[in-house]
Amino acid sequence: MANFGDMMKQAQQLQTKLARIQEEAGSKTVEASAGGNMVTAVVNGRLELLSLRIDPAVAEGGDVEMLQDLVLAAVNEGLRKAQKMMADEMGKLTGGLKIPGLTA
Repeated sequence: MANFGDMMKQAQQLQTKLARIQEEAGSKTVEASAGGNMVTAVVNGRLELLSLRIDPAVAEGGDVEMLQDLVLAAVNEGLRKAQKMMADEMGKLTGGLKIPGLTA
């Protein structure tokens, strides 16, 4: 029974570490841009878009479709970078093991 108790203790420690890492990573940000920095998105580890900067020059041209494409590209790249950041942080916790539900 001591082994079961040890496993439960380790599981609780892992859960505590996971919560701490998620909190820390959630406050970190990544930045991604599109169109040669014409549009820049900042995303946090919680996959929330925090800011979106658009160079005024891109709006002057009046090409709304191009602006929409640049916004989508920047936001999607920001989300991908944030997901990778979270996966890397989880990898530190799991030692590179692929544990369903913990790693991407």
